[in-house]
Amino acid sequence: MAGKAPLLVIAAGGTGGHMFPAQALAEAMVRKGWRVKLSTDARGARYAGGFPHVVKVEQVAAATFARGNALARAAVPFRLAAGMISAALAMLRDRPDVVVGFGGYPAIPALAAATLLRLPRMIHEQNGVPGRVNRIFARRVHAVACGIWPTALPEGVESFHTGTPVRAAVLHRAGAPYIAPGDYPMSVLVMGGSQGARILSDVVPRAMAALPDWVRRHLRVAHQARPEDAERVVGAYRAAGIDAVVQDFFTDIPRRMSEAQLVISRAGAASIADIAVIGRPAILIPYAAAVADHQSANARGLAQAGGAIVIPESRLEPDALCAQIAAVLTNPDGAFQMAQAALSCGVPDATDRLAEIVEALAGRGRPE
Repeated sequence: MAGKAPLLVIAAGGTGGHMFPAQALAEAMVRKGWRVKLSTDARGARYAGGFPHVVKVEQVAAATFARGNALARAAVPFRLAAGMISAALAMLRDRPDVVVGFGGYPAIPALAAATLLRLPRMIHEQNGVPGRVNRIFARRVHAVACGIWPTALPEGVESFHTGTPVRAAVLHRAGAPYIAPGDYPMSVLVMGGSQGARILSDVVPRAMAALPDWVRRHLRVAHQARPEDAERVVGAYRAAGIDAVVQDFFTDIPRRMSEAQLVISRAGAASIADIAVIGRPAILIPYAAAVADHQSANARGLAQAGGAIVIPESRLEPDALCAQIAAVLTNPDGAFQMAQAALSCGVPDATDRLAEIVEALAGRGRPE
């Protein structure tokens, strides 16, 4: 149809690590006058609430070999094939100018359909070690953008360092002035990733309880925990006399992070990007079971710059964590230096860099 706005299809899996950068790109392309569709599965659709309301969500069948019994795993190829056919039919009805995948099994149908139809396509890899889906498509797309630099891509694959896009709400807080810890209320944000983290719920409250009394008195903690862990986490903080808000998901992470003196977090790519763009001292606990230990790779740059302390999950104990929390909260100058170091790692224009590649592909040009 003449005059129809260009169409971007974003394909992403159902975790915050994939969906938040996808949301950031969607926000940017909508502002540029593009039409945007999100291709995901039912789980991913639950994370789509923050996308611009004009973004159409198209659910496709998807599955992973990593979960379920033998029968469920045997059905995976058939579900993916059904999803690909559905995505291809949708693309034939309304042909995308570009398809961008952000990883996760729900991205497979749209990327496979785009490959079959020979549409301009690219992927964005948020982690320092690519996930399975992006490894599969790295050689089958026209561009590969990376959030962490360098990223361990398959040999011979060219890539662009864009950084990991952050949502508009994070950009709004980019470089927010940091108030160093002191003899006044101090905020600590505890993030276990989009699913929460049981080990953080087990260890962090006990570590906080062991802090010196004068530090504990001033603490204001926001702790993300699984629903089944929330009651005991609340009880642990209450027993330690610590003011804490415990939820399974915070909708206002950017605000809470900008007000925090310290962030304790997993090392997911989206969390790392938020911490660096806003600029806050962090204690990072990479998820030990992450594929190819990619969270340790994610944390490396922030730690080497001096913006984060990294504690391997195998060494995460209350006493060790308590010592590191105290080292930040009782050293205002050191905490301020950490905040500045974290900020130096941020890529606030990551979304613009990614959008430029999308527009180059739409014009059938080669990204520079």
